[in-house]
Amino acid sequence: MSWSVFLPLHKHLAQLENLCKQLYETTDTATRLQAEKALVEFTNSPDCLSKCQLLLERGSSSYSQLLAATCLTKLVSRTNNPLPLEQRIDIRNYVLNYLATRPKLATFVTQALIQLYARITKLGWFDCQKDEYVFRNVITDVTRFLQDSVEHCIIGVTILSQLTNEINQADTTHPLTKHRKIASSFRDSSLFDIFTLSCNLLKQASGKNLNLNDESQHGLLMQLLKLTHNCLNFDFIGTSTDESSDDLCTVQIPTSWRSAFLDSSTLQLFFDLYHSIPPSFSPLVLSCLVQIASVRRSLFNNAERAKFLSHLVDGVKRILENPQSLSDPNNYHEFCRLLARLKSNYQLGELVKVENYPEVIRLIANFTVTSLQHWEFAPNSVHYLLSLWQRLAASVPYVKATEPHMLETYTPEVTKAYITSRLESVHIILRDGLEDPLDDTGLVQQQLDQLSTIGRCEYEKTCALLVQLFDQSAQSYQELLQSATASPMDVAVQEGRLTWLVYIIGAVIGGRVSFASTDEQDAMDGELVCRVLQLMNLTDSRLAQAGNEKLELAMLSFFEQFRKIYIGDQVQKSSKVINTCLVLTSQSLSC
Repeated sequence: MSWSVFLPLHKHLAQLENLCKQLYETTDTATRLQAEKALVEFTNSPDCLSKCQLLLERGSSSYSQLLAATCLTKLVSRTNNPLPLEQRIDIRNYVLNYLATRPKLATFVTQALIQLYARITKLGWFDCQKDEYVFRNVITDVTRFLQDSVEHCIIGVTILSQLTNEINQADTTHPLTKHRKIASSFRDSSLFDIFTLSCNLLKQASGKNLNLNDESQHGLLMQLLKLTHNCLNFDFIGTSTDESSDDLCTVQIPTSWRSAFLDSSTLQLFFDLYHSIPPSFSPLVLSCLVQIASVRRSLFNNAERAKFLSHLVDGVKRILENPQSLSDPNNYHEFCRLLARLKSNYQLGELVKVENYPEVIRLIANFTVTSLQHWEFAPNSVHYLLSLWQRLAASVPYVKATEPHMLETYTPEVTKAYITSRLESVHIILRDGLEDPLDDTGLVQQQLDQLSTIGRCEYEKTCALLVQLFDQSAQSYQELLQSATASPMDVAVQEGRLTWLVYIIGAVIGGRVSFASTDEQDAMDGELVCRVLQLMNLTDSRLAQAGNEKLELAMLSFFEQFRKIYIGDQVQKSSKVINTCLVLTSQSLSC
């Protein structure tokens, strides 16, 4: 390396190491702040570069090595007075040699040095020396690591993973246009080779009897999965996907990658890995499968897409038939995301043509029902299951395939499981003092929006269930109010059940916009509306003595949906509902 050796700097070594110790280890705030101030001055000093070299070469503590790596990263990242090209090449080569000769550094030191390499490589991506792009030979740079010990392999794979992540992320100190130019060039010149290398290494690992009790082999497999996921999660077209729209995501795989996805062994690799490795690794495997399942439709022609979907559905079926690992919350969450991608990226008409569709839709329905019955478990994951069924139900009017979709059998089961599980949760929540899902109005509204579409599929069954459950709870509630010995707990339970039912009735009435409604369905809406109005009369009569805030909020939500569907300016047909309400209300009053 061509850095100059500054012998007088040796006297600063002990001082710098002491400052590092004070910064990272002391519990005294004043001492830590003083050390931090001194180290900031060190970072900005003219001879920082040579001092960093001294710390790496002669420093006795991991903290001093961390300081050196961090300071060097800041130096190569600065936009004002950037380091000369020759110096950056020297730093890059020095870091690679340092990592190769010291494979057992503290993890945080190795990570900081790899971050330094990734930053130099990204910012120098278009730098030339003698008509050669000097920072682009990334696979060559790591080849020597991959041919050495397991520890060296981990470092090599981590370098590629961190570099992929670094190039994928824009930073605020450099123009976005420069970031996109670098990312696009990296995508076109290196990313597919890195992805292929990662898959090949995973195949080699899966073909051996991995000793996952060996921490080094454990670490290698984890880093390979992270690298693969970073490749698949790359922002291929510069859209900076919003995480809040996760279930709408399409992975814009370049056409040049077609061969990898036409080869069924790529998809099979990850399903095989899921079943052969411990559950602690499985979430990353499933995350990779989520991305693979989301590749853009236009990557395939119709026959290729059907074949790819068939392999994907077979893999999902195998997981559902062997669900033991899904007891892990992270596995469960990622698998729910994978199920949601089946419908967000493929049409119902394509799914029903898959050979095992009848068995798979049955397994998915059973899995969903079981998940909904465990209402206290992973509500954020349930979002993806409801999203799947919402999209399936919404597609029913448009499916043209002759094969049966069987949703008329399974959507009522999903609807019933959601409704009954929420009603059954009320007593347990009140008894045990648990957090009430109704307090999270955002989550409740999101689930109700999804249920509104699911419930309108086979609406006769939904309506019959709601009428039955509402009448039972309303009658029990009225009897409790008339009883002088009724316990407050029993009253609170019925009010909680009625709160859920009012919310759900409002939601399914609001779901009318998703389907072409008939006079019979409008009459069913009228049955439900009438019952809520009668309940409102009962609760209004008690306002002077007691009221229930959550039930009142449910009423407001119901009336908002009712107004939107049957009273607003754009409504063209509401007489059937209004007439049904008038008839039923008058019958109730005459009784």
